Amino acid sequence: MSRLGRGAFIVFIVLRYGLDELVLSSFQKPWIRLLARILSVGRDLRSPRAVRLREALERLGPIFVKFGQVLSTRRDLLPLDIAEELAKLQDRVPPFASEIAVATIERAFRKPVDDIFESFERQPVASASIAQVHFGTLRSKSGELREVAVKVLRPGMLPVIQKDLSLMRMMAGWVDNLSADGKRLKPREVVAEFDKYLNDELDLVREAANAAQLRRNMQGLDLVLIPEMIWDFCQPEVIVMERMHGVPISQVDRLREAGVDIPKLARDGVTLFFTQVFRDGFFHADMHPGNIQVSLAPDTFGRYISLDFGIVGTLTEYDKEYLAQNFTAFFRRDYKRVAELHIESGWVPADTRVDELESAIRAVCEPYFDRPLKEISLGMVLMRLFQTSRRFQVEIQPQLVLLQKTLLNIEGLGRQLDPELDLWSTAKPFLEKWMLDQIGPKKLLEQLKDQAPHYAKLLPQLPRLLHEYLKQTHSNDNRQIAQLLAEQRRTNNLLQVLLYMGVGFVLSLLALQVWSHMQLY
Repeated sequence: MSRLGRGAFIVFIVLRYGLDELVLSSFQKPWIRLLARILSVGRDLRSPRAVRLREALERLGPIFVKFGQVLSTRRDLLPLDIAEELAKLQDRVPPFASEIAVATIERAFRKPVDDIFESFERQPVASASIAQVHFGTLRSKSGELREVAVKVLRPGMLPVIQKDLSLMRMMAGWVDNLSADGKRLKPREVVAEFDKYLNDELDLVREAANAAQLRRNMQGLDLVLIPEMIWDFCQPEVIVMERMHGVPISQVDRLREAGVDIPKLARDGVTLFFTQVFRDGFFHADMHPGNIQVSLAPDTFGRYISLDFGIVGTLTEYDKEYLAQNFTAFFRRDYKRVAELHIESGWVPADTRVDELESAIRAVCEPYFDRPLKEISLGMVLMRLFQTSRRFQVEIQPQLVLLQKTLLNIEGLGRQLDPELDLWSTAKPFLEKWMLDQIGPKKLLEQLKDQAPHYAKLLPQLPRLLHEYLKQTHSNDNRQIAQLLAEQRRTNNLLQVLLYMGVGFVLSLLALQVWSHMQLY
């Protein structure tokens, strides 16, 4: 009943804001346009279509707002008026009352807000679908005042999200049971993945931990700034962090006037994305323009500022290696290798012909090479790849859904910054270097170094283990000569194995010693 009630509410909002008319009016056939006019009778649809779409998504709740945020970055796929209006969903969702925010803070820390902060701005500076942000000042233990940002969870989020997810699970079940593509698309698994990330986003302590991990990973890269979390003031409903000063990345003209190298900024964004994905396997997965700023401070001029870490993506070593090989082969236009990787990974049936899959991938990708970003669209490439995947029964990988979403965000962001950006030539050197690091001598030495403590612990125990083995052998019944000879052979084999292990361990230590000296000089 709850799902049916939520479904009825969605239908009501669609009709209330004329979204049915918005969809039907895009068709050219006269009878469909006539149907749209009939459905619009008696409704006030004088507001612009883009405004009605944004307001409807806001009424429908956080899942729909996030969908609108993703769409807002795809100006190549949407009419300009709709893209501009949906951009307001990035950080201008209607805020909830300041009194509720203050009450939430006081409940979390069990103190009046004025006892916690030296100053606290009641008016929020940003409001999103899950939480809103207030600025304030906090006195540190050393007595110094520190500017902070206070993120407060929007009340009543869990029941709304659970209703939407329940409806999505029901619809996924329909697709799984009734659609011929159900097994391949894995709708239940995709919804389960989405469920996990949304519920994680409702725990702000988890978001703070994500930020801390990304901050450690990005140290030394000199491309991005991530706010420091103040752990004494982090609770599931409220987190307090370092306040960041920057210009929203959507204000390109303002950045250009300040002297920021916009093409370099676009290239740095690609490098940042591929570093998080392939080097760390831990990436910011909500990179719409509302969560990204650029620093104009003299000591960090031109660096990205990342905000909002409620949704992060993770990849296993297997996923990273497989994706890197795919991307590298793709950038080299080695479509045969791309086809072979799909078969080796089990993403397509084992009996798929390599040459047919290779030909299909080439037909999709080849027209888009050697073109600047303004002349291509990863959205269109993915759409054509989806059509190809249906023909070859490619199975959807739920763990990569967030990566695909983030890649579309990155491309949309790059298109706004520098339409002349050559995405392929920017990413190819990074991936080739990453692949060399994964399979080259440096990786081997790192693995030996990681295992050295284990070998060092095992080596002193070898004489004792050998003595116990020989003692046990000597005490056995030696009346049967054949058994004794067999045991002696086993002992000799064991000694040979131990000898090889000892030699291998010594050689490993020598190699590490030589490598250490090479690093010093």
